Amino acid sequence: LQEATDALNGFGQMYLSQTMASGVVPQITAVFGTCGGGMAVSAAITDFTFMEEKKGKLFVNSPNTLDSNYTAKCDTASAKFQSEDAGLVDYVGDEASIMEQIRALVSILPANNEDDMSYDECTDDLNRVCEGLEACAGDTALALTLISDNSFFMEMKKMYAPEMVTGFIRLNGTTVGCVANRTEVYSVGEKTASYDGVLTANGCTKAADFVNFCDSFNIPLLTLVNVKGYKADKHSERKIAKAAARLTYAFANATVPKVTVVAGQAYGTAYLTMASKSIGADVVYAWPNASIGMMDGTAAAKIMYAGEIAASDNASALIAQKAAAYNEKQSSAVSAARRGYVDDIIEAADTRKRVIAAFEMLFTKREGRPDKKHGTV
Repeated sequence: LQEATDALNGFGQMYLSQTMASGVVPQITAVFGTCGGGMAVSAAITDFTFMEEKKGKLFVNSPNTLDSNYTAKCDTASAKFQSEDAGLVDYVGDEASIMEQIRALVSILPANNEDDMSYDECTDDLNRVCEGLEACAGDTALALTLISDNSFFMEMKKMYAPEMVTGFIRLNGTTVGCVANRTEVYSVGEKTASYDGVLTANGCTKAADFVNFCDSFNIPLLTLVNVKGYKADKHSERKIAKAAARLTYAFANATVPKVTVVAGQAYGTAYLTMASKSIGADVVYAWPNASIGMMDGTAAAKIMYAGEIAASDNASALIAQKAAAYNEKQSSAVSAARRGYVDDIIEAADTRKRVIAAFEMLFTKREGRPDKKHGTV
Protein backbone atom coordinates (compact mmCIF):
# COMPACT_ATOMS: atom_id res chain seq x y z
CA LEU A 1 0.00 0.00 0.00
CA GLN A 2 2.86 2.39 0.76
CA GLU A 3 4.37 1.82 -2.68
CA ALA A 4 1.00 2.29 -4.45
CA THR A 5 1.40 2.68 -8.21
CA ASP A 6 5.10 1.83 -8.04
CA ALA A 7 4.16 -1.62 -6.77
CA LEU A 8 1.54 -1.95 -9.51
CA ASN A 9 4.14 -1.01 -12.11
CA GLY A 10 6.45 -3.71 -10.73
CA PHE A 11 3.73 -6.30 -11.19
CA GLY A 12 3.05 -5.06 -14.72
CA GLN A 13 6.73 -5.28 -15.68
CA MET A 14 6.85 -8.82 -14.31
CA TYR A 15 3.75 -9.79 -16.31
CA LEU A 16 5.36 -8.37 -19.47
CA SER A 17 8.59 -10.27 -18.87
CA GLN A 18 6.69 -13.51 -18.31
CA THR A 19 4.65 -12.94 -21.46
CA MET A 20 7.77 -12.34 -23.55
CA ALA A 21 9.35 -15.51 -22.13
CA SER A 22 6.22 -17.62 -22.69
CA GLY A 23 6.92 -20.20 -25.38
CA VAL A 24 10.65 -19.40 -25.22
CA VAL A 25 11.54 -21.11 -21.94
CA PRO A 26 9.32 -23.35 -19.79
CA GLN A 27 8.01 -21.48 -16.74
CA ILE A 28 7.24 -23.22 -13.44
CA THR A 29 5.65 -21.88 -10.26
CA ALA A 30 5.86 -23.52 -6.83
CA VAL A 31 3.54 -22.22 -4.12
CA PHE A 32 4.73 -23.00 -0.59
CA GLY A 33 3.00 -20.16 1.26
CA THR A 34 0.59 -17.36 0.43
CA CYS A 35 0.28 -16.39 -3.23
CA GLY A 36 -2.53 -13.86 -3.46
CA GLY A 37 -3.83 -11.07 -5.67
CA GLY A 38 -1.48 -10.12 -8.47
CA MET A 39 0.92 -12.95 -7.65
CA ALA A 40 -1.83 -15.45 -8.49
CA VAL A 41 -2.01 -13.92 -11.97
CA SER A 42 1.74 -14.39 -12.29
CA ALA A 43 1.38 -18.05 -11.33
CA ALA A 44 -1.37 -18.51 -13.93
CA ILE A 45 0.87 -17.11 -16.69
CA THR A 46 3.44 -19.84 -16.08
CA ASP A 47 3.20 -23.24 -17.74
CA PHE A 48 3.10 -25.48 -14.65
CA THR A 49 2.11 -24.80 -11.05
CA PHE A 50 2.98 -26.92 -8.03
CA MET A 51 1.40 -26.30 -4.62
CA GLU A 52 2.15 -27.41 -1.06
CA GLU A 53 -0.91 -29.24 0.24
CA LYS A 54 -1.20 -27.69 3.72
CA LYS A 55 0.48 -24.28 3.89
CA GLY A 56 0.04 -23.21 0.27
CA LYS A 57 -2.61 -20.54 -0.43
CA LEU A 58 -3.39 -19.40 -3.97
CA PHE A 59 -6.10 -16.81 -4.65
CA VAL A 60 -6.99 -13.62 -6.45
CA ASN A 61 -9.70 -12.77 -3.90
CA SER A 62 -9.44 -14.12 -0.35
CA PRO A 63 -12.13 -16.76 0.37
CA ASN A 64 -13.69 -14.63 3.13
CA THR A 65 -14.23 -11.70 0.75
CA LEU A 66 -16.46 -13.73 -1.57
CA ASP A 67 -20.22 -13.23 -1.18
CA SER A 68 -21.87 -15.98 0.89
CA ASN A 69 -18.55 -17.74 1.39
CA TYR A 70 -16.01 -18.23 4.15
CA THR A 71 -12.92 -20.38 4.51
CA ALA A 72 -14.55 -23.06 6.65
CA LYS A 73 -17.35 -23.44 4.10
CA CYS A 74 -15.23 -23.47 0.94
CA ASP A 75 -11.54 -22.63 1.04
CA THR A 76 -11.04 -21.36 -2.50
CA ALA A 77 -7.40 -20.62 -1.71
CA SER A 78 -6.57 -24.23 -0.81
CA ALA A 79 -4.50 -26.63 -2.89
CA LYS A 80 -7.49 -28.96 -3.10
CA PHE A 81 -9.75 -26.28 -4.63
CA GLN A 82 -7.12 -24.94 -7.01
CA SER A 83 -6.21 -28.41 -8.29
CA GLU A 84 -9.65 -30.08 -8.41
CA ASP A 85 -12.05 -27.19 -9.14
CA ALA A 86 -10.05 -24.34 -10.65
CA GLY A 87 -7.60 -26.53 -12.56
CA LEU A 88 -4.75 -24.08 -12.05
CA VAL A 89 -2.47 -26.40 -10.07
CA ASP A 90 -0.76 -29.36 -11.75
CA TYR A 91 0.57 -31.19 -8.71
CA VAL A 92 -0.19 -31.11 -4.97
CA GLY A 93 2.01 -32.63 -2.27
CA ASP A 94 4.41 -31.96 0.56
CA GLU A 95 7.49 -29.83 0.05
CA ALA A 96 9.83 -32.75 -0.59
CA SER A 97 7.60 -34.39 -3.19
CA ILE A 98 7.06 -31.06 -4.95
CA MET A 99 10.79 -30.50 -5.31
CA GLU A 100 11.19 -34.07 -6.57
CA GLN A 101 8.44 -33.59 -9.16
CA ILE A 102 9.90 -30.28 -10.33
CA ARG A 103 13.32 -31.90 -10.80
CA ALA A 104 11.71 -34.70 -12.81
CA LEU A 105 9.79 -32.22 -14.96
CA VAL A 106 12.85 -30.07 -15.64
CA SER A 107 14.82 -33.16 -16.63
CA ILE A 108 12.36 -34.10 -19.40
CA LEU A 109 11.58 -30.63 -20.80
CA PRO A 110 13.59 -28.76 -23.44
CA ALA A 111 15.83 -25.98 -22.14
CA ASN A 112 14.09 -23.58 -24.50
CA ASN A 113 12.20 -23.57 -27.79
CA GLU A 114 15.36 -23.94 -29.90
CA ASP A 115 17.98 -25.83 -27.86
CA ASP A 116 16.40 -29.17 -27.04
CA MET A 117 18.32 -30.94 -24.27
CA SER A 118 15.44 -33.17 -23.19
CA TYR A 119 16.62 -36.31 -25.00
CA ASP A 120 18.06 -39.20 -23.00
CA GLU A 121 19.47 -42.60 -23.83
CA CYS A 122 16.82 -45.30 -23.93
CA THR A 123 17.63 -48.38 -21.85
CA ASP A 124 14.30 -50.10 -22.59
CA ASP A 125 13.64 -52.52 -25.45
CA LEU A 126 12.30 -50.54 -28.42
CA ASN A 127 10.43 -53.62 -29.64
CA ARG A 128 9.00 -54.55 -26.26
CA VAL A 129 5.59 -56.19 -26.58
CA CYS A 130 3.00 -54.88 -24.10
CA GLU A 131 0.87 -57.93 -23.40
CA GLY A 132 -2.65 -57.23 -22.20
CA LEU A 133 -2.58 -53.59 -23.27
CA GLU A 134 -6.04 -53.89 -24.83
CA ALA A 135 -7.44 -54.18 -21.29
CA CYS A 136 -6.22 -50.63 -20.65
CA ALA A 137 -8.45 -48.97 -23.24
CA GLY A 138 -10.43 -47.44 -20.39
CA ASP A 139 -7.56 -46.54 -18.07
CA THR A 140 -5.37 -44.82 -20.64
CA ALA A 141 -3.02 -43.45 -17.96
CA LEU A 142 -2.08 -47.06 -17.27
CA ALA A 143 -1.73 -47.74 -21.00
CA LEU A 144 0.65 -44.80 -21.39
CA THR A 145 2.69 -46.02 -18.44
CA LEU A 146 3.04 -49.47 -19.99
CA ILE A 147 4.23 -48.27 -23.39
CA SER A 148 6.67 -45.67 -22.03
CA ASP A 149 10.41 -46.24 -21.60
CA ASN A 150 10.87 -47.98 -18.24
CA SER A 151 7.22 -47.24 -17.41
CA PHE A 152 7.82 -43.50 -16.92
CA PHE A 153 4.66 -41.39 -16.93
CA MET A 154 4.27 -37.92 -15.42
CA GLU A 155 0.61 -36.93 -15.40
CA MET A 156 -0.26 -33.22 -15.24
CA LYS A 157 -3.44 -31.84 -13.61
CA LYS A 158 -4.42 -35.33 -12.53
CA MET A 159 -7.11 -34.09 -10.14
CA TYR A 160 -8.78 -31.73 -12.64
CA ALA A 161 -11.16 -33.12 -15.28
CA PRO A 162 -9.84 -36.66 -14.70
CA GLU A 163 -11.77 -37.98 -17.73
CA MET A 164 -9.05 -36.33 -19.84
CA VAL A 165 -5.46 -37.47 -19.34
CA THR A 166 -2.53 -35.14 -20.05
CA GLY A 167 1.09 -35.90 -19.28
CA PHE A 168 4.56 -36.84 -20.48
CA ILE A 169 6.13 -40.19 -21.34
CA ARG A 170 9.44 -41.21 -22.87
CA LEU A 171 9.70 -43.11 -26.14
CA ASN A 172 13.18 -44.07 -27.36
CA GLY A 173 14.57 -41.47 -24.93
CA THR A 174 12.42 -38.67 -26.38
CA THR A 175 9.89 -36.73 -24.34
CA VAL A 176 6.39 -37.14 -25.79
CA GLY A 177 3.30 -35.22 -24.71
CA CYS A 178 0.19 -37.37 -24.33
CA VAL A 179 -3.53 -36.61 -24.44
CA ALA A 180 -6.04 -39.39 -23.83
CA ASN A 181 -9.68 -40.02 -22.96
CA ARG A 182 -10.19 -41.97 -19.73
CA THR A 183 -13.32 -43.95 -18.82
CA GLU A 184 -12.05 -45.77 -15.73
CA VAL A 185 -9.27 -45.80 -13.15
CA TYR A 186 -7.65 -48.89 -11.65
CA SER A 187 -5.45 -49.06 -8.56
CA VAL A 188 -3.81 -52.33 -7.52
CA GLY A 189 -6.20 -54.23 -9.77
CA GLU A 190 -9.34 -52.60 -8.34
CA LYS A 191 -11.53 -50.13 -10.22
CA THR A 192 -11.61 -46.89 -8.20
CA ALA A 193 -13.46 -44.55 -10.56
CA SER A 194 -15.39 -44.55 -13.83
CA TYR A 195 -16.35 -41.85 -16.32
CA ASP A 196 -18.75 -41.55 -19.24
CA GLY A 197 -16.22 -41.45 -22.08
CA VAL A 198 -17.32 -38.03 -23.30
CA LEU A 199 -15.65 -34.68 -23.89
CA THR A 200 -16.29 -32.11 -21.17
CA ALA A 201 -15.63 -28.38 -21.23
CA ASN A 202 -13.02 -28.63 -18.48
CA GLY A 203 -11.36 -31.63 -20.11
CA CYS A 204 -11.11 -29.88 -23.47
CA THR A 205 -9.65 -26.73 -21.92
CA LYS A 206 -7.10 -28.77 -19.97
CA ALA A 207 -6.02 -30.67 -23.08
CA ALA A 208 -5.91 -27.58 -25.32
CA ASP A 209 -3.53 -25.79 -22.93
CA PHE A 210 -1.32 -28.87 -22.81
CA VAL A 211 -1.24 -29.27 -26.60
CA ASN A 212 -0.30 -25.60 -27.00
CA PHE A 213 2.58 -26.04 -24.57
CA CYS A 214 3.91 -29.09 -26.41
CA ASP A 215 3.65 -27.33 -29.76
CA SER A 216 5.53 -24.30 -28.41
CA PHE A 217 8.48 -26.44 -27.34
CA ASN A 218 8.49 -28.91 -30.24
CA ILE A 219 7.40 -31.86 -28.10
CA PRO A 220 5.72 -34.60 -30.22
CA LEU A 221 2.12 -35.48 -29.41
CA LEU A 222 0.58 -38.91 -28.87
CA THR A 223 -3.21 -39.15 -28.56
CA LEU A 224 -5.18 -42.17 -27.33
CA VAL A 225 -8.83 -41.98 -28.35
CA ASN A 226 -11.79 -43.54 -26.58
CA VAL A 227 -14.69 -41.08 -26.80
CA LYS A 228 -18.36 -41.40 -27.75
CA GLY A 229 -19.56 -37.78 -27.74
CA TYR A 230 -19.97 -34.69 -25.58
CA LYS A 231 -21.23 -34.33 -22.04
CA ALA A 232 -24.90 -33.41 -22.27
CA ASP A 233 -26.33 -31.20 -19.52
CA LYS A 234 -27.34 -27.58 -19.10
CA HIS A 235 -24.23 -26.58 -17.21
CA SER A 236 -21.88 -28.14 -19.78
CA GLU A 237 -23.76 -26.55 -22.68
CA ARG A 238 -22.63 -23.10 -21.52
CA LYS A 239 -19.00 -23.88 -22.37
CA ILE A 240 -18.65 -27.09 -24.36
CA ALA A 241 -18.81 -25.62 -27.88
CA LYS A 242 -16.04 -23.09 -27.26
CA ALA A 243 -13.95 -25.53 -25.26
CA ALA A 244 -14.20 -28.24 -27.94
CA ALA A 245 -13.38 -25.61 -30.56
CA ARG A 246 -10.25 -24.65 -28.61
CA LEU A 247 -9.07 -28.26 -28.44
CA THR A 248 -9.84 -28.85 -32.11
CA TYR A 249 -7.94 -25.69 -32.99
CA ALA A 250 -4.99 -26.61 -30.76
CA PHE A 251 -4.54 -30.01 -32.43
CA ALA A 252 -5.08 -28.65 -35.93
CA ASN A 253 -2.74 -25.72 -35.31
CA ALA A 254 0.09 -27.81 -33.84
CA THR A 255 2.94 -28.46 -36.26
CA VAL A 256 4.85 -31.02 -34.16
CA PRO A 257 4.71 -34.73 -35.05
CA LYS A 258 1.26 -36.06 -34.15
CA VAL A 259 0.43 -39.75 -33.79
CA THR A 260 -3.04 -40.98 -32.81
CA VAL A 261 -4.13 -44.41 -31.60
CA VAL A 262 -7.84 -45.24 -31.54
CA ALA A 263 -8.10 -47.60 -28.59
CA GLY A 264 -11.86 -47.86 -28.15
CA GLN A 265 -14.82 -45.84 -29.35
CA ALA A 266 -14.36 -42.86 -31.66
CA TYR A 267 -17.75 -41.39 -32.49
CA GLY A 268 -18.97 -38.20 -34.12
CA THR A 269 -17.26 -34.83 -34.07
CA ALA A 270 -15.87 -35.59 -30.60
CA TYR A 271 -13.65 -38.12 -32.38
CA LEU A 272 -12.61 -35.50 -34.93
CA THR A 273 -11.55 -33.19 -32.10
CA MET A 274 -9.24 -35.83 -30.64
CA ALA A 275 -6.44 -35.40 -33.20
CA SER A 276 -8.07 -37.29 -36.05
CA LYS A 277 -6.57 -37.61 -39.51
CA SER A 278 -9.09 -35.00 -40.68
CA ILE A 279 -7.56 -32.23 -38.55
CA GLY A 280 -3.93 -33.03 -39.23
CA ALA A 281 -2.74 -36.15 -37.43
CA ASP A 282 0.32 -37.47 -39.27
CA VAL A 283 -0.20 -41.15 -38.45
CA VAL A 284 -3.37 -42.80 -37.14
CA TYR A 285 -3.44 -46.35 -35.81
CA ALA A 286 -6.42 -48.31 -34.52
CA TRP A 287 -6.69 -51.39 -32.36
CA PRO A 288 -8.66 -54.24 -33.99
CA ASN A 289 -11.78 -53.81 -31.82
CA ALA A 290 -11.94 -50.02 -32.21
CA SER A 291 -15.20 -48.44 -33.40
CA ILE A 292 -14.94 -45.37 -35.62
CA GLY A 293 -17.97 -43.61 -37.04
CA MET A 294 -20.94 -41.36 -36.42
CA MET A 295 -22.38 -43.24 -33.46
CA ASP A 296 -22.93 -46.63 -31.85
CA GLY A 297 -24.44 -49.14 -34.30
CA THR A 298 -27.49 -49.86 -32.15
CA ALA A 299 -28.38 -46.17 -31.88
CA ALA A 300 -27.83 -45.70 -35.60
CA ALA A 301 -30.04 -48.69 -36.46
CA LYS A 302 -32.89 -47.36 -34.32
CA ILE A 303 -32.78 -44.06 -36.22
CA MET A 304 -32.23 -45.37 -39.74
CA TYR A 305 -34.72 -48.25 -39.57
CA ALA A 306 -37.31 -46.77 -37.21
CA GLY A 307 -40.20 -47.70 -39.54
CA GLU A 308 -39.13 -51.30 -40.02
CA ILE A 309 -38.51 -51.72 -36.30
CA ALA A 310 -41.94 -50.39 -35.41
CA ALA A 311 -43.59 -52.85 -37.82
CA SER A 312 -41.47 -55.83 -36.80
CA ASP A 313 -42.71 -58.68 -34.63
CA ASN A 314 -39.21 -59.13 -33.22
CA ALA A 315 -37.80 -55.63 -32.89
CA SER A 316 -34.80 -56.59 -30.74
CA ALA A 317 -33.57 -59.17 -33.26
CA LEU A 318 -34.00 -56.72 -36.13
CA ILE A 319 -32.12 -54.01 -34.25
CA ALA A 320 -29.27 -56.42 -33.51
CA GLN A 321 -29.09 -57.47 -37.16
CA LYS A 322 -29.11 -53.92 -38.50
CA ALA A 323 -26.65 -52.75 -35.86
CA ALA A 324 -24.20 -55.52 -36.75
CA ALA A 325 -24.40 -54.62 -40.43
CA TYR A 326 -23.94 -50.92 -39.68
CA ASN A 327 -20.95 -51.57 -37.44
CA GLU A 328 -19.28 -53.65 -40.13
CA LYS A 329 -19.87 -51.21 -42.97
CA GLN A 330 -19.66 -47.84 -41.23
CA SER A 331 -18.22 -48.01 -37.70
CA SER A 332 -15.36 -50.50 -37.71
CA ALA A 333 -11.62 -49.89 -37.78
CA VAL A 334 -11.47 -51.77 -41.09
CA SER A 335 -14.10 -49.49 -42.61
CA ALA A 336 -12.17 -46.38 -41.55
CA ALA A 337 -8.92 -47.84 -42.86
CA ARG A 338 -10.49 -48.54 -46.26
CA ARG A 339 -11.42 -44.89 -46.51
CA GLY A 340 -7.92 -43.73 -45.57
CA TYR A 341 -8.84 -42.30 -42.17
CA VAL A 342 -6.74 -44.92 -40.39
CA ASP A 343 -3.23 -45.74 -41.61
CA ASP A 344 -2.99 -49.20 -40.08
CA ILE A 345 -4.79 -51.56 -37.75
CA ILE A 346 -2.32 -52.78 -35.14
CA GLU A 347 -2.41 -55.26 -32.29
CA ALA A 348 -2.63 -53.44 -28.97
CA ALA A 349 0.45 -55.29 -27.70
CA ASP A 350 2.52 -53.80 -30.56
CA THR A 351 1.56 -50.18 -29.79
CA ARG A 352 4.90 -49.22 -28.24
CA LYS A 353 7.10 -50.31 -31.14
CA ARG A 354 4.70 -48.99 -33.80
CA VAL A 355 4.39 -45.57 -32.17
CA ILE A 356 8.16 -45.33 -31.69
CA ALA A 357 8.64 -46.15 -35.38
CA ALA A 358 6.09 -43.50 -36.38
CA PHE A 359 7.81 -40.78 -34.34
CA GLU A 360 11.18 -41.88 -35.72
CA MET A 361 9.81 -41.38 -39.23
CA LEU A 362 8.40 -37.96 -38.29
CA PHE A 363 11.54 -36.74 -36.50
CA THR A 364 12.46 -34.29 -39.25
CA LYS A 365 8.89 -33.15 -39.93
CA ARG A 366 8.60 -29.55 -41.12
CA GLU A 367 5.27 -27.93 -41.87
CA GLY A 368 4.63 -24.60 -43.58
CA ARG A 369 1.63 -22.55 -42.51
CA PRO A 370 0.03 -19.29 -43.76
CA ASP A 371 1.87 -16.24 -42.48
CA LYS A 372 -0.21 -14.55 -39.75
CA LYS A 373 0.27 -12.90 -36.41
CA HIS A 374 -1.71 -15.53 -34.51
CA GLY A 375 -5.05 -17.29 -34.54
CA THR A 376 -8.09 -16.04 -32.67
CA VAL A 377 -9.58 -19.15 -31.05
